[in-house]
Amino acid sequence: MTEPKSIVLLARRDHLEAMRVAAGLTIFGHQIRLIFMDHPVSKADAESETAELLELTEIEPETTVKEMKDILSWLPPAELGAVIAAADTVVNI
Repeated sequence: MTEPKSIVLLARRDHLEAMRVAAGLTIFGHQIRLIFMDHPVSKADAESETAELLELTEIEPETTVKEMKDILSWLPPAELGAVIAAADTVVNI
């Protein structure tokens, strides 16, 4: 069995799919950081069963979207760069 990886998942185009992938990656014991980018998460996505999976897998999403910084942890651009540089793998969805 391989050692768990630090994976950063950048949710750019399809937030719902990014949530599903992030939750699935926890099965392998990887440390997952899910970062919503580009646009706010839709109400439908935020209330979906997939969003509930994030709670079950203890993934706390972050965001670079200014409109969402009162709802989720805000990740400024400089910190995003450091997070990406420190990750074993970066996935864009």
